[in-house]
Amino acid sequence: MNIQCDAANNHQVGYLQSMVFHRKLINDQSSYGWGHILLHWLIAFAIIGLYPLGLYIETLDYYDPAYRTIPYWHKSIGALIIFALVFRVLWRVLNKPPAPLPQPERMKQLAKLAHLMLYALLILTLVSGYLISTADGRSIEVFSWFNIPALPFAFDNQEDIAGEIHFFAATALISISSLHALAALKHHFIDKDTTLTRMLALHEDPQ
Repeated sequence: MNIQCDAANNHQVGYLQSMVFHRKLINDQSSYGWGHILLHWLIAFAIIGLYPLGLYIETLDYYDPAYRTIPYWHKSIGALIIFALVFRVLWRVLNKPPAPLPQPERMKQLAKLAHLMLYALLILTLVSGYLISTADGRSIEVFSWFNIPALPFAFDNQEDIAGEIHFFAATALISISSLHALAALKHHFIDKDTTLTRMLALHEDPQ
C-alpha cells in the first residue's frame, strides 16, 4: 500500500514539475487565455475577501473608528466588481471558451447549472449591495476616483429589504463557490483532467 501511495505521489509531483505557464492572452480550443483567467481570479478573490468584511461591518457601531473606512472599502470594491463582471461577460461573448472536457452528460448539466447560479447570485449580491448603499439617495464614492449615482427613486424599507437579500445571496454565493472549488480539486486529483490547470494558465511542457 505504501509503495502504491509513494508511486502515486511521485507521479503527481513529476506531473506538476512538467507544467509551465502559457503566454496566450485569448482563449483557444484547449485552454483559457490570461484575459479570462485574470478576470476569473480577480472577481473570485474579491468576493472571498468581501464576505468576511461584510460580516465584520455588521459588528461595527457608529462610533467605531473602522465605521468610516471598512464600509467605504466594501462598497468601493463591490462597485469595481460590477465593472469587472460586465467586462468579463463581454470578454466571454467576444472570446469563446475552450472546448469542454469529456465528462458524463449529467456532470456537464450540473456544471452549467452551477455556473448559471454563480452568475445569478453574483448579480443579485451586487445589485442588492448597490440598493443598500444608495437607499438614502446618495451616490457611491468609489475610492475617490468617481461616483456611481443613486436611482432617482427608492422603495419603502429599501435598505432593510436589500440588506436581507444581500446577506442571503452573498452567503449562497460563497457556499456554491466553495462547492465549485471542491469540484475543481476533484477534477484535478481524482479525475486527473485539466479543468484546474486550464484556469491556472498551466500546460504540460512538450519538451
